[in-house]
Amino acid sequence: MHRHHDLCARAVDPLEIAAGLEAHGVTDRTAARFRHRDVFALAEELYARVPRAEDRAEEPADAPAPRPERGSWALWPLPGALCAVTAWAVLRPDIAPPAVRAALGVAGAVLVGVALWLCLSRGPLRIAGRGRAGRLADLAGPLCLGWLLGYAACGDWLLTGLVTGERGAYDTARAAETAVVLALATAPAAGCARWFAVRARRRLTGSRGLEEFAAGVRPLFVLTALGFLAALAPLVLAARLVLRLSPSGTGSVTAAEAAAAALAALLFAARLLAVHGFRAAAISGLAAAGAAEAAVEVTALAARLPGGAPLGAPVARLIAAHGAAVVPAAACAAAALGLLGYARAVLSRASAHNATPGAPDGHTPRRGPHRGDSTHPARCEAPQ
Repeated sequence: MHRHHDLCARAVDPLEIAAGLEAHGVTDRTAARFRHRDVFALAEELYARVPRAEDRAEEPADAPAPRPERGSWALWPLPGALCAVTAWAVLRPDIAPPAVRAALGVAGAVLVGVALWLCLSRGPLRIAGRGRAGRLADLAGPLCLGWLLGYAACGDWLLTGLVTGERGAYDTARAAETAVVLALATAPAAGCARWFAVRARRRLTGSRGLEEFAAGVRPLFVLTALGFLAALAPLVLAARLVLRLSPSGTGSVTAAEAAAAALAALLFAARLLAVHGFRAAAISGLAAAGAAEAAVEVTALAARLPGGAPLGAPVARLIAAHGAAVVPAAACAAAALGLLGYARAVLSRASAHNATPGAPDGHTPRRGPHRGDSTHPARCEAPQ
């Protein structure tokens, strides 16, 4: 009770205490040392023993209650709409001279960046806190994201030139289509993240134990992931229609469009993990996809060195059979599936939803310092 007094004093139900204990490493074995059958039984006794009126009296009466952000849903379609209009204007040579269209592209890119910042800095996609990764995550995250976006813009063009030795024309239309798909994916990503967070929180309030909560949240996460993945096909079709692009076959999805959809799925999985406090795992997934893409580029470059032709033979055969876009499609799809599988496991923990989104590694935030506090299970000794 003394070590976790602040957690128990501010809890609204026993399950919130159980989630906090779980986040601090307390297991059923630790609870058994305190003569309780599991963590939830221990949390029930702590909830019953620790008074909460004293802590409420210490809080200033005039402190404004936090209000949920309302109307943020209106911002979700804004990045996609601005990006689609910008790409359409830039790719239409009949509406303005090249200089004017270039200026429109720059202005549109700035507006899209501002709209994305507004969507990601508030609402269900907001990350509140740096997490355990700290400053390293602040540096590694943008670098991995920048590499993936840069490869989506010109990676296929560079890889084709390295393999074939011929620098073909840069496909501006396909790069614009990828940008439009990613921008349009902001709305379903925010909607799915909010749907999952709201229903998981309801499960946290109504569940009678951690196992019951986990069993109820896993299907919710599966539905969330499937809902976002199902929205990618209409987004690809919308981008194709807006930019007036023709696929290689009637109704078929090109490898470049598959790569854009895979990248959108990867970014969604990473953002969902980061929102719930698992930033290190999110960055690892982005880094894995970027490393796979970089490895292929390095292999193709090494094949151009004297005696290195055998190194590039597998890459050359792969590109000849399926095109250069199969590399980012496979890398991002594999990383996205890995992150989604990991998210299904960790986001079914109560501690991932008990904490404020963005708290370090899903841990319950400490409300205030308590002298002598120790959360390591090895130091939790049974009463004599």
